[in-house]
Amino acid sequence: MVTEASISSRHTQVTNPSQRDFYWLRSFVAGGVAGCCAKTSIAPLDRVKILLQGQNPHYRHLGVLATIRAVPKKEGFLSLYKGNGAMMVRIFPYGAIQFMAFDNYRKLLSKKLGITGHIHRLMAGSMAGITAVICTYPLDVVRVRLAFQVKGEHRYTGIANAFQTIYKKEGGMSGFYRGLLPTIIGMAPYAGFSFFTYGTLKSLGLAYAPELLGRPSSDNPEVLVLKTHVSLLCGGVAGAIAQTISYPLDVARRRMQLGAVLPDSQHCLTLTRTLKYVYNKFGVKKGLYRGLSLNYIRCVPSQAVAFTTYEFMKQLLHLN
Repeated sequence: MVTEASISSRHTQVTNPSQRDFYWLRSFVAGGVAGCCAKTSIAPLDRVKILLQGQNPHYRHLGVLATIRAVPKKEGFLSLYKGNGAMMVRIFPYGAIQFMAFDNYRKLLSKKLGITGHIHRLMAGSMAGITAVICTYPLDVVRVRLAFQVKGEHRYTGIANAFQTIYKKEGGMSGFYRGLLPTIIGMAPYAGFSFFTYGTLKSLGLAYAPELLGRPSSDNPEVLVLKTHVSLLCGGVAGAIAQTISYPLDVARRRMQLGAVLPDSQHCLTLTRTLKYVYNKFGVKKGLYRGLSLNYIRCVPSQAVAFTTYEFMKQLLHLN
């Protein structure tokens, strides 16, 4: 019995071009499904986080738990999923590109550049996260704008209207890329440490306690994969570590994305200016790390579901 990592090179040993393309398609679908499952599981928490990060006037005086209770009372239960439609439109290609890019960047770094060991996971994860962000960023901006709206004060009527309004009133295409720099800077350590931590924990677990933590893959008994509950735990730890490192940049990104929606948007035009403004006005705990406790609650299950679903889809689609 061998671990999945030890035979990853076999993935590329396909000589038929159509088979190789089919592998890419299956990998794309597996990543997309993993992303959708992960984000749907924490959609209500995601909206509350956006409301707190943006200092929404209706909820800025409340804490995390109070906001979770207040949103359904003020706007109805389904309001917790506001913006989730745009999220699904974005997250499928995002998750698909990220996971597929990670596999390919990892192979590129090890085979073409000779970079191996744990460091290639960190580099491949960072590169994959940046690639996915750049490809799907306009959809993320629209999703954030829709999630920030409060019942009775709607600026946008839907996804299409949000695209049209932002394009017309906020400088064309540049309006969809507000906050891209802090997103990229924040995504590099987040995705990097996320993939790095999960991959390292997975490798160590299967290497030192294969019978306790592992089981044969359902599509290839020669491959050893993590048991479901162990994969969930490793994914959760990976998400918590990565989020702690990159959270202040996430706060800056959200405020820059919200743009004209915020009354103090003139202070949130650049990354350094936004970070300085948030720190000076709200401090560290209530500004740069506002909503972090909620983010732990949401990012742990999100990353756990994402990695575990991707591992499951790899077996279902015979990618091992």
